[in-house]
Amino acid sequence: MSLLKTYGALLLILILVPSLGLFVERFVFYRLRRLSEKSPWGWDKVLIDSLRYIPTLWSFLIALYLVSEELKLPKSIVLVKDKALWVLFIISFALFLSRLVGGFLRLYINRYREDLPATSLVVQVSRVVILVVGVLIALDKIGIAITPILTALGVGGLAVALALKDTLENLFAGFHVLATKQIKVGDYVRLESGEEGFVQDITWRNTILRQPANNLIIVPNSKLSTSIIINFHMPQPEMSILVPVGVSYDSDLEKVERITLEVAREVQKEVEGGVPDFEPMIRLTAFGDFSINFNVILRAKDFGGQHLLRHEFIKRLKKRYEQEGIKIPFPVREVYLNPAPKN
Repeated sequence: MSLLKTYGALLLILILVPSLGLFVERFVFYRLRRLSEKSPWGWDKVLIDSLRYIPTLWSFLIALYLVSEELKLPKSIVLVKDKALWVLFIISFALFLSRLVGGFLRLYINRYREDLPATSLVVQVSRVVILVVGVLIALDKIGIAITPILTALGVGGLAVALALKDTLENLFAGFHVLATKQIKVGDYVRLESGEEGFVQDITWRNTILRQPANNLIIVPNSKLSTSIIINFHMPQPEMSILVPVGVSYDSDLEKVERITLEVAREVQKEVEGGVPDFEPMIRLTAFGDFSINFNVILRAKDFGGQHLLRHEFIKRLKKRYEQEGIKIPFPVREVYLNPAPKN
């Protein structure tokens, strides 16, 4: 009866303690996570997200430790058990710490250091470093000397570098792209091969571009670092827009210029994406075959704002030209038909 009572208590510990950790994970942390989403700080959300699955795992390790302490196990098994528990705890703590540091690093860069890119590459490298340190500490804890391992890694580094040549090339190319600060997340870029889109992320292997059509372009970092690139957000996001226009030869060019600039100023101030204080310009370009051609120069806040700005300008300009009697000509072609020769 005493044996049943003893083992029943141990079984109860093995069930209740992990259940308590699971309760904390599923209910307490769930409510805290919901509250953190409404918080303006962001640090609390990073902390709670970093603890995902950790309370359940730690409560399970505590339950195993308590149960094993009550059992009269051989010394050799106790030694193996202690080492295994230590390894699991150290690795789980390293996992928690890597999440925490990665989340804090991303949050800090996004909020306070706009000069640094909060890409997956930066966050992933910081997390991998912490995990590697945790594994080395765990190996040292169970009696495995890490000095020979580090020596072996150093000797085998050349072979690994040759085997992972493409991977390492992309990794260091990613660091090079980040270090030069010529491309950042959110920039709109166009490659010399024609692909273009917003930079969504820079990972350890690829740079991800998102097209305006919401498609993704995956570009290896090595290709990106050696490609000729147009960055529409550098040195500043604002960009000039050239809208070609043609009017009839019968038009009064002074009146055309005045009316066109009035419409351009109106569009600049009223349309989202335009730079309100920019003064539009007109530059005559050529005597065309059927019209006098000129360019209207507008200014958009960024690459994405140019489309609506151009759309509204063309629509309003046509309407205003119709009201003012200014003709926008279209090409006319004369066709001469020769009569068929008589046989």
